[in-house]
Amino acid sequence: MPPRRWTCGVRLVTWTWIWSLASLGVRCVPANEVNLLDSRSVMGDLGWVAYPKNGWEEIGEVDENYAPIHTYQVCRVMEQNQNNWLHTNWILTQGAQRVFIELKFTLRDCNSLPGGVGTCKETFNMYYYETDEGGAEGGATREETGISQEEDRALKESRSLAEFPDTIPGSEASQLVEVGGRCVNNSLPLYEPPRMHCSTEGEWLVPIGRCVCQAGFEEINGSCQVCRVGFYRSLLEALSCAKCPPHSVAKQAGATACTCEDGYYKTDADPPNMACTRPPSAPHNAISNVNETSVFLEWSIPMETGGRKDVRYNILCRQVLPEGRGLEECGPNVRFLPRRLGLSNTSVMVADLQSHTNYSFLLEAVNGVSDLDKDHAKQYVTLNVTTNQAAPSPVSVVRKGHTGKSSIALSWAEPDRPNGIILEYEIKYFEKEQDSSYTIIKSKETEMVVQGLKPSSLYIFQVRARTSAGYGAFSRRFEVQTSPYLRATSERAQASIVAVAVTLALVLLALVAGFLLSGRRCGYSKAKQDPEEEKMHFHNGHLKFPGVRTYIDPLTYEDPNQAVHEFTQEIDVSSISIERIIGAGEFGEVCSGPLRLPGKRELLVAIKTLKAGYTEQQRRDFLWEASIMGQFNHPNIIRLEGVVTKSKPVMIITEYMENGSLDTFLKKNDGQFTVIQLVGMLRGIASGMRYLSDMGYVHRDLAARNVLVNSNLVCKVSDFGLSRVLEDDPEAAYTTRGGKIPIRWTAPEAIAYRKFTSASDVWSYGVVMWEVMSYGERPYWDMSNQDVIKAVEENYRLPGPMDCPEALYHLMMDCWQRERTSRPKFDEVVCLLDKLIRNPSLLKALVNSSNRLSNLLVEHASEEGTCSSRRQTVGEWLDSIKMGRYTELFVEGGYSSLDMVAHMTSEDLRRVGVNLAGHQKKIITSIQEMRVYMNSSSTAVNI
Repeated sequence: MPPRRWTCGVRLVTWTWIWSLASLGVRCVPANEVNLLDSRSVMGDLGWVAYPKNGWEEIGEVDENYAPIHTYQVCRVMEQNQNNWLHTNWILTQGAQRVFIELKFTLRDCNSLPGGVGTCKETFNMYYYETDEGGAEGGATREETGISQEEDRALKESRSLAEFPDTIPGSEASQLVEVGGRCVNNSLPLYEPPRMHCSTEGEWLVPIGRCVCQAGFEEINGSCQVCRVGFYRSLLEALSCAKCPPHSVAKQAGATACTCEDGYYKTDADPPNMACTRPPSAPHNAISNVNETSVFLEWSIPMETGGRKDVRYNILCRQVLPEGRGLEECGPNVRFLPRRLGLSNTSVMVADLQSHTNYSFLLEAVNGVSDLDKDHAKQYVTLNVTTNQAAPSPVSVVRKGHTGKSSIALSWAEPDRPNGIILEYEIKYFEKEQDSSYTIIKSKETEMVVQGLKPSSLYIFQVRARTSAGYGAFSRRFEVQTSPYLRATSERAQASIVAVAVTLALVLLALVAGFLLSGRRCGYSKAKQDPEEEKMHFHNGHLKFPGVRTYIDPLTYEDPNQAVHEFTQEIDVSSISIERIIGAGEFGEVCSGPLRLPGKRELLVAIKTLKAGYTEQQRRDFLWEASIMGQFNHPNIIRLEGVVTKSKPVMIITEYMENGSLDTFLKKNDGQFTVIQLVGMLRGIASGMRYLSDMGYVHRDLAARNVLVNSNLVCKVSDFGLSRVLEDDPEAAYTTRGGKIPIRWTAPEAIAYRKFTSASDVWSYGVVMWEVMSYGERPYWDMSNQDVIKAVEENYRLPGPMDCPEALYHLMMDCWQRERTSRPKFDEVVCLLDKLIRNPSLLKALVNSSNRLSNLLVEHASEEGTCSSRRQTVGEWLDSIKMGRYTELFVEGGYSSLDMVAHMTSEDLRRVGVNLAGHQKKIITSIQEMRVYMNSSSTAVNI
């Protein structure tokens, strides 16, 4: 046989020569067909001759059945005038009149080769040579009888599991005869019965369907063998028997499933290859924290989960009856947030309990097989708690009595949960559509006649109750209309009216005089209040008392170094190790490394350095931010650890935030967080801004880039060292030492009049909300600053981000009210976000393309009483734990809000003058409970 010539890149996989005798009539499985050469059956090298000798390379491989695969390849493209030949050994035809040749090859596209190729062809020639001579000189040949190679390939995986009858091919050249097969040897069809098609040339083609071993058997060497003891096979798609999974056995051969050991179980939904499991042990490390009539329960996952991942938790609430009369299950009024049964997280808030009452809570861990274990008692952990005093629940029922032209009689029911003795009721009313001016009167009874109203007018009434723990929430709005004015028809009637009017006038005059003498303000009108005058007496709705700690601008010091000394802590440079550079700041590099202070654990910190060659003014500017940060102490404000000023380089040391700036972090994790997690981030930012607002500090540059994120997704406000000067060029926005602050975060009044207040920070917070919900998208996209200013002035507002809950977009729009006095306060923002976290169902409605202005926050606050700007004072908190004697000491010590109190330590208590050990313990215990409650709505969603 002559050699074959190939082009570069030719890969010859197999050569199969098949012949048959036409005179005998071709059938698909004739016994007299002979396989002349099958390269896959040759062990070792084929020994074909290559020219030139180093032109072709023989490569030996095996397929999945370990049958040999012979490959010849050549790729000498870099040489000119290629002439590569390959020829087989002599093959005896054994009298064949027709020979079928099958070649498998791969050719590489010449265009895919680099330039400078010497020779490349995309075709090859095959020659054959017949001779009656040669015999053994041509080399050894192999003779094999049986079915043809093509037929063997088609029936390879099912030949021993399916039988196909002998079939006579069709007479037409293109005709295929479909033949049905029969599964044998403990096998059955997979999906559909096996079929083949017989061609006119005696080949089996187009296999359809196949046979596989039935369950309990596996295919070994072409036949179905029974599974051994300890093994099973249940799925027909499985190739072989598998060993029984843990805690299960198969005691007999041919098992289709394994049986669980005693004490272990499987559900019907568990896959066969899953281990048998058991119920979990009880939760451990369970703790409880009581806040008035709410209890926050938290626990750790069971020590033994039973080998399953579907662990859930159930809560059983029982009230301890007085006089040792046992326990009874809590009533339906008790609320469990998020729910009582099937909890996936390890905490729950139990609300609306009765005050001054003992409760017992059973925490149970269950999984998918807990109901199958009938032999063992369920494992519980028990927590016993006692609720505190609390404000009463809202008055739920208000009834209308007799109505006159100037009076309305009202009555109401006592709150469902008084939580103590009702001391009095407060009735708030105002004329409909004029809720900016309202009147408040009080009553010790559950009924009252309200006088001095306008005839034919609609009035809105709301009632709330007060106990020693404070006021409850107002009832829902109750609308009543006075009677129309009727002209008297007799002198007697007129005289009666005059007498009544005079009497009412005298009574009202006496009431007004009494209120004036007692210093009480009635008919408080927010609409008539001058915002600037309000600031003289209030700050963010909180009355300022002498001695309350507020922010002090370091620039007010004649010597700025004095501010650094007063508000920061000097750290010895030997306590700091700089390990790596994490960024570049305005004044120098930003690094990270461990801080090792004596008596404290090692802490990873961020280190801002002042580059060499600085001027004294640059040093002051650099330390200015530290003087500001050192005055703050809040979990959502970046914490200053200290400064290094007595050696070089000068450094500012702060806590290290692993995830960097919020905008970059969100872009890297686009779409990776739940809505509750995003709301938790927003809640943390708002809490930090509330603290700054209470301190009297205006940030002026609140943006996602100036919020840092730690490894627990806790967000902290940063960047306090910028000076802000508005340039004449509107495109320049604000110029700072660190660069330019884009105008798209700034409130309109701050741009136009340089009027920076906490209200302008609220505007910026609304933009931060938009950034968070859009995962770091740039506000107003590629609009220029001048276009942004013009658009905002024309009442354009950013549209709701994709998949943004409607409640959050409404809050954004409230933050972007043109009138700064109409924007919510930060404590109202925190309150509303807490409400959304406690009630995730409020986040289900997504925003559409609407851009309406809603001011829903104010409506929520006035109607439901849950987001009132008034929060419990430090004095009220101390009174509630019978430690009111220390109120003055706390105020003088600078602890003016509960946010600041929540971070006090025993050392802080001694510093303000609380020296009795028993009193210290009582106050610290209350502070710890306060911390858990404050953090329950923000940290829990970050898990």
